Amino acid sequence: MQGEWAGEPVGPDVWETCRELIPTGSVFAFVAEHREILFPAGMFADMYPSRNGRPSLPPQVLAATVVLQALHGLSDFETVQELRCDLRWKAACGLGLLDTAFDPSLLTYFRRRLRHSQDPSRIFAKVREVVAATGVLKGKHRRALDSTVLDDAVATQDTVTQIISAIRRVIREVPGGRETAAEHCTAHDYADPGKPKIAWDDEAARNALIDALVTDALNLLGHLPEQQLGEQAADAVGLLALVAGQDVEPAEDSDGRDGRWRIAKRTAKNRVVSTIDPDARHIHKNRTRHQEGFKGHVSIEPETGLFTAVALTGGSGASNHEAAVAADLLADEEGELTVLGDAAYGTGDLRMRLQTDGHTLVIKPPPLRQTIPGGFTIDDFRIDTTAATATCPAGHTITLGRPQTGGNRQAQFKTLCRTCPLRERCTTSKTGRTLTVHPQHALLTTARRAATDPNWQAEYRRWRPPVERAIAWLVARGSRRVPYRGVIKNDTWLHHRAAALNLRRLINLGLTRTDNTWTLAPATT
Repeated sequence: MQGEWAGEPVGPDVWETCRELIPTGSVFAFVAEHREILFPAGMFADMYPSRNGRPSLPPQVLAATVVLQALHGLSDFETVQELRCDLRWKAACGLGLLDTAFDPSLLTYFRRRLRHSQDPSRIFAKVREVVAATGVLKGKHRRALDSTVLDDAVATQDTVTQIISAIRRVIREVPGGRETAAEHCTAHDYADPGKPKIAWDDEAARNALIDALVTDALNLLGHLPEQQLGEQAADAVGLLALVAGQDVEPAEDSDGRDGRWRIAKRTAKNRVVSTIDPDARHIHKNRTRHQEGFKGHVSIEPETGLFTAVALTGGSGASNHEAAVAADLLADEEGELTVLGDAAYGTGDLRMRLQTDGHTLVIKPPPLRQTIPGGFTIDDFRIDTTAATATCPAGHTITLGRPQTGGNRQAQFKTLCRTCPLRERCTTSKTGRTLTVHPQHALLTTARRAATDPNWQAEYRRWRPPVERAIAWLVARGSRRVPYRGVIKNDTWLHHRAAALNLRRLINLGLTRTDNTWTLAPATT
């Protein structure tokens, strides 16, 4: 049941009695004055459908609290301490001077209701409405796209720890799991919270342990009672099946059917790094920086620094690539835009989609790879996609092959390279140069040529860097590390973080409310 304001606050009203102590122009002062307009009670009515039960704390209080919490990067416990002891927080959230606030678990319940509602990002959407009402983005048609790695909230686990943890979870969550494990799992005492007691510097002992743990996992999966599983139990079984196989392979001279296993000499694609947060992934942002966690994607208006859209996704996989998420970030935009982005957004599919939508692209094209340093690239070949031909720098013309998976076509020059005087600048292959032509070759070639124009470069240098400033705001105050587990929870947090930053930015730009309308007061000199 949704709670409402009733009676007087506990003690004097902080905003009424201590207003002069609250910093003017701060987020605290603004929320204290406009909380009921920013977050009206009706905005959360669908989250409390029942008329029965004990009334909740007024949701506008909780909404103001989670915005301030996201802005300052605090835990639930730290947030409640601020509400109890800090006049600014009391004023912003409408609490009385003597109010001891509430139990931190109420913030968890509120976020859960938000997450399960039809509009989990409603607080971000509400702040976007304020942005639209001020007209601050009117006439500003640039959007800069970028992504950043957000560290997960759990420790990365090795293979042994993952398998043991997954077996324990099956024992705990699946009906009949404990009895099955007692009968068929002998590699380790899974009630013991520690690691197996072996000589960890002995390779043979480590291999024997891996072999036994994988055998235990397979035995447990194979002997569980056949039954309809609930969500948590099904997740536990699926996770065990995943971690039991992702890091191992049959032992040498084994086909996998004799129960002999070893650590694989490769890394599984989309590998789970922790059973505590199965959504976290190992991420290579570049060749030297490796992290475990998630990707945060943003779209900003570079002149004002306002976030127009954000999203948090898994850290790996084609569906979580920057170019795959970009179109969703721009989906709610109206009119034609100038879209700026680095080479991660330079795929042919994204370019074609954005150009079809009428947008102008200032997206850095991916660099061409040279087979030989200083040698020929694909731009030195004449590709006629209509006639399906390719002509090399030496003037040899051949026909493109049939489209492969993904749409690529190849031009194989083979014997033409044997006596070619330009061979040393073209290929080191004994069988001659093989040219791979992208299905959007013409589009990508045009983009590379456009990127050499001084006006294009000036536009990119002027308006692309501000997104880095916005990313710095986003990860400040310890927010590089996400506070929760899983994509869904952290995506809600990221929207709250962006909403809080947008609100702070608007206040710095002079946000005020005049005649029931949000406006930006002109700067005074």
